[in-house]
Amino acid sequence: MRKMLLYFAIPALAGGAVMTAATATDSRPGPLAREQARVASDLARLTPRPDVDCIDTRRNDGSLRAVGRQLIYRQNRNKIFVSNTAGGCEGVARGDVLVTRQFGTRLCRGDIAQTVDRTVGFPTGSCAIGRFTPYTKR
Repeated sequence: MRKMLLYFAIPALAGGAVMTAATATDSRPGPLAREQARVASDLARLTPRPDVDCIDTRRNDGSLRAVGRQLIYRQNRNKIFVSNTAGGCEGVARGDVLVTRQFGTRLCRGDIAQTVDRTVGFPTGSCAIGRFTPYTKR
């Protein structure tokens, strides 16, 4: 029995060491870092405006994403709204879906955004939406 355990344990340990070495040399940024860099470059070409409490979401081309502790609503290429949250919606970085419940056409400060597991559909986190900072073309 002991020989059998050693027979399986040694390759497993060696495989773990190889995987650790391979991961240690991988210096590519993760999905969150890539998305943060993309948002930063998009915001660098736009001008921040005074904060607003609500945004109109009737436009079909808008998209809402969570990036770290921020919710990013892209209305179009030249208009982006950023809302800082207290956290809780970071599950989107691992592939969860961001769900908001709106009772009208506006997304407002204090509304709740929830992350839901993509495969099973159960909630994995939630965050309260803060004030929106609009960024528009200069």
